[in-house]
Amino acid sequence: MDYKNDILKLARDSISLTIKGTPVNKTASTRLGGVPDVPGDFRWPCYITNTYDDNEVKPRPLAFIAQFNCEEISKYDFEHLLPEKGLLLFFYELDSQKWGFDPKDKGCAKVYWFESTEELQPASVPQELSEDFRLPSVRITAKSEKSYPSFADYSLTRDNMIGHWDEYYMSMKRIGVEDKDEIHKLLGWSNPIQGNMTMQCELIKRGYYLGDSWDHITPRDKQESIDRSGKDWLLLFQLSTVYNDELKLSLGDDGRIFFYIHRDD
Repeated sequence: MDYKNDILKLARDSISLTIKGTPVNKTASTRLGGVPDVPGDFRWPCYITNTYDDNEVKPRPLAFIAQFNCEEISKYDFEHLLPEKGLLLFFYELDSQKWGFDPKDKGCAKVYWFESTEELQPASVPQELSEDFRLPSVRITAKSEKSYPSFADYSLTRDNMIGHWDEYYMSMKRIGVEDKDEIHKLLGWSNPIQGNMTMQCELIKRGYYLGDSWDHITPRDKQESIDRSGKDWLLLFQLSTVYNDELKLSLGDDGRIFFYIHRDD
């Protein structure tokens, strides 16, 4: 079966990101890593956890991941989903690398938006943040790009898709979608590695732990999450594992991190 025409109808605008090169050295510029630009009263976010190498449960500073100048990015945001001014910042606890399938993981990642960039200044980085998790400053180049639903997203609300992955994959190839390891973006459809993400976001919001069997989820909550999650949850930022001359950032086993946001937020 050819799904090409149906997939094309579901296209979403996204902002494709290339992470490579020397960043623009000015306050509130778009970049990955380095030192974030923040207000004077900013408190660096921490998350209470143990890690793979340290069993002590204690507050640990989140790593600064990236910042985006909204005015620079807005020209690629055709649906006007992002603020048109200000600075958007992303943090994540890289030592424990929580997956987010436990409601207790709340706080392992943080997103900030500062409406004005006029009084921002480089933050004071906590001494407790290991050098291993202080990412070097790398340029981010943006461009507009169409995105299309993954098989996990497409099949979420469609019956009888089991066994049709090959046909779906070939339909995506006919559209011209490349199968790449490094896919960084703002907005649009995500590129999940292990199943649909929006349904998981909704179930975790409802307090469910998703780290093992889903047998404890009520049929009503499961169905409501299927019906609503694709409309209620939006991809904000997707970052893949990065290996280049400027940066070597491993996210699990060549994995990705996804920042989703509820439409009400």
